[in-house]
Amino acid sequence: MQDDIDTVLLNFSPASLNLLNTILAIVMFSIALDLRPADFHALLKAPKPLLTGLFSQFIVLPVATFVFILLVEPRPSIALGLILVAACPGGNISNFITHRAGGNTALSVSMTAIATVAALVMTPFNIGFWGSLYAPTRQILQATAIDPVSVAITVFLMLILPLCLGILLNMRAPDLASRIRRPMQIVSMLIFIGFIVLALAANWGFFLAYVGAVVALVVAHNALALGGGFVTATLARVSTYDRRAITIETGIQNSGLGLILIFAFFHGLGGMAVVAAFWGIWHAVSGIGLAWVLARTEATR
Repeated sequence: MQDDIDTVLLNFSPASLNLLNTILAIVMFSIALDLRPADFHALLKAPKPLLTGLFSQFIVLPVATFVFILLVEPRPSIALGLILVAACPGGNISNFITHRAGGNTALSVSMTAIATVAALVMTPFNIGFWGSLYAPTRQILQATAIDPVSVAITVFLMLILPLCLGILLNMRAPDLASRIRRPMQIVSMLIFIGFIVLALAANWGFFLAYVGAVVALVVAHNALALGGGFVTATLARVSTYDRRAITIETGIQNSGLGLILIFAFFHGLGGMAVVAAFWGIWHAVSGIGLAWVLARTEATR
């Protein structure tokens, strides 16, 4: 039955997709309320941790993912799901988890913001480049005829526009931004989690039938992402404080964006959708667990 995972499509209506787009935009807007231009100016004066994190996010993780796929040879739709998740920018909960881990939260938030902007180009590039290098996923891409410009427009509307609006509000009305920041972050994340749960419930039979095919792969892939971030930061000799942020930022992916791209451009293709959905669950579990372990020791700055 699991051979059907490359052809079966999830039940996800256009209205549900529009709702997911809106929720993700609200989540990104709430995160942007923590940002000011001064945050970026500080990083420009000492850019090494930021550049290390972006290198880990957009170069190390996709390369490691491609090697992982060559070694384990998963079903084509599962392989493309792993590539797509690795091509996404850092996830929205990475800032919270970095804070709980005693890492550099300012670096984490800035990495999320800048990686989100970079995703306008890097996400469609990495999907197309790495997906085309592996023959089974190349066939899916050719059949889908994914348009990098359309992906870039989706990333802009869902992530970059609300990011800019959040920063603008924080600049022009800091008191208002301060009052609504925390409630919006909590409410938006709860709504996002609730929506994913309801989307899974609508496809529960399908999810149970096929999740077994991706559990071990997603767990291993997430561990690879966290490990890649840790090794990259260690080799770059950044502080432990920054290393924790880079490790978590690399290991927490924006699976919500991944789901939007899968439903918008791949029609909810089975293996891809299950990979992104389970990633959304597992990276929160692994990230919070890692934060609990790291927080037991204070990071050196």
